Amino acid sequence: MKADMRISHWRLGLLHLAFIALLLGLGELAATRRWVDPTFFGQPSGVAKFLWNNLAAAKLWTDLGWTMAGVLLSFALGSVAAFAVGLAFVRWPKIEQFAEPYFNALNVMPRIALAPLFILWFGLGLGSKIAVGFSLTFFIVLSATVAGIRGVSLDHVTLCRTLGASAATTFFQVTLPGAVPVIFSGLRLGLIYALLGVIGAEIIASEKGLGQQLAYLGSTFDINGVMALLLVLALLGVAIVRFMTWLEQRLLHWQ
Repeated sequence: MKADMRISHWRLGLLHLAFIALLLGLGELAATRRWVDPTFFGQPSGVAKFLWNNLAAAKLWTDLGWTMAGVLLSFALGSVAAFAVGLAFVRWPKIEQFAEPYFNALNVMPRIALAPLFILWFGLGLGSKIAVGFSLTFFIVLSATVAGIRGVSLDHVTLCRTLGASAATTFFQVTLPGAVPVIFSGLRLGLIYALLGVIGAEIIASEKGLGQQLAYLGSTFDINGVMALLLVLALLGVAIVRFMTWLEQRLLHWQ
């Protein structure tokens, strides 16, 4: 059974490689034959050349580290704050009832439009990027936390209390494990939105970062460079999703 699954995974991987190779070949052919203008759409060989010339450059890795620092800090701060507020909402519903209209108003506000204001408050450095990423992560994780905890079966909680389990034991042994799948869905989405928020803020104005580099390459019409960095960001997003999925599976190995 496991051998068949491995063979199936290999076949799927080869199919993906063949599909990607076909797309790259068609893109190269279209650019060479001038079916599309490479000035505006780039060229696979030009993208590969840009990556080859810049992967060893310190600036690319510095920008990547700067961006990832903003993403991880904004995600961590936003998730911790959201989890704390979510617990308070579940424990004291009246607080949620009072705060709901204000939180809804803040949530529907286009946070990326607030980036210039965050830049004015926190400067061009990492602080303004963390503020944008935090604002996007917080509400996503908050909604998932509240929904996950309230989605736990009340029968299980009642049974624990009947058996004399303390509130802390009930929470950590029953409520939290039962809420993990929903919470992790919010965390996975929150991490992606943290990346989007930080990149968007860097494009608007930043000292460093992949977003700042994207804005510079776009302003100089280096489309191959833009496509190369977009590819890097796409791979980074895929890696983030895969890591969060792996972590969720590790935490839910008991299911």
